[in-house]
Amino acid sequence: MNRTLPEPSPRINDLTGAIIGAAIEVHRCLGPGLLESAYESCLAYELEAKGLRVERQKPLPITYKDVHIDHGYRIDVLVENEVVVEIKAVDALLPIHQAQLLSYLRFFRV
Repeated sequence: MNRTLPEPSPRINDLTGAIIGAAIEVHRCLGPGLLESAYESCLAYELEAKGLRVERQKPLPITYKDVHIDHGYRIDVLVENEVVVEIKAVDALLPIHQAQLLSYLRFFRV
């Protein structure tokens, strides 16, 4: 099944552009080989320096069989309460990484 997604709003385009630019700056300065937590801290610093609201390790509740679990997941970085950033320090993205992010988005409610 091939679904067509709606075009993102100009605000989302601006946010994702700022996030990608900040991530490139962090990687340019630090290079590869560090833990995700180091990249997360530096990315949050860069985004906050741009005046963006950033939440790190934001708990994401889930519901399982009518049971509310407050900390089912943790979002690495949430920018402006609109963009979920999942940080990976790996050689290549695997299908499990995509599945993880899709799960976050399924449970994420603004």
